[in-house]
Amino acid sequence: MSGLINRLHQSKILGKIFPTLISCLQRELVGCQSVLDIGCGPSSPLQYCTNVEYSVGVEPFEPYLRKSVAKKIHTKYFSRKIEELDFAASSFDAVIMLELIEHLPEEKGVEVLNKAELWARKKIIISTPNGFISQREVDSNLLQRHLSGWGLEKLKDLGYQCCGLAGFKFLRQEVQDDTMGDNLLTSIRWRPKLFWFLVATVSEVVVCRLPNLAFELFCVKNLVKD
Repeated sequence: MSGLINRLHQSKILGKIFPTLISCLQRELVGCQSVLDIGCGPSSPLQYCTNVEYSVGVEPFEPYLRKSVAKKIHTKYFSRKIEELDFAASSFDAVIMLELIEHLPEEKGVEVLNKAELWARKKIIISTPNGFISQREVDSNLLQRHLSGWGLEKLKDLGYQCCGLAGFKFLRQEVQDDTMGDNLLTSIRWRPKLFWFLVATVSEVVVCRLPNLAFELFCVKNLVKD
């Protein structure tokens, strides 16, 4: 069942009706041929953006890095912590950070966003829970704990345009499994989970336009550089 749900979640046709992280990323990366993916994890959605010709994946957790390398998602990889990263200005068309900044203290998160603005030529793309959502260690990875919360107004003040994803916020909760995996039902609050997942999916049509109601935020900062 989870495999079928994942395939539907990746569908370009359904993505046009019910916005998903994948469909939003594909739309925003049109015209971006080089991408820096910070905190790429084991299965970055960037793998579905076929127009990207060159990408660099950064992942400090070795088990995730090995899985991503095995899938050949990125052109090049770095096993480094965020504070160890250093790239020349305007090295990439886009810098993406998907489900990353909530794992950092807020001050460090702002520092990383500022660095990304230096490294990107065209845009910065982030996704993060809407406000603080508790998350414990999963996958035996201490870095999976949530250390900060990023609400709509905070991100708008930083210059990001945001839409909502993952349905109404009240339908979801902290990840309940001991591993992240690819199970899209793991954060659904009530049973039967499949039913409430479908409700959350339909509600994406609403939260896309009313991100304050969403569980997840998808945010873009377009850059104008000489």
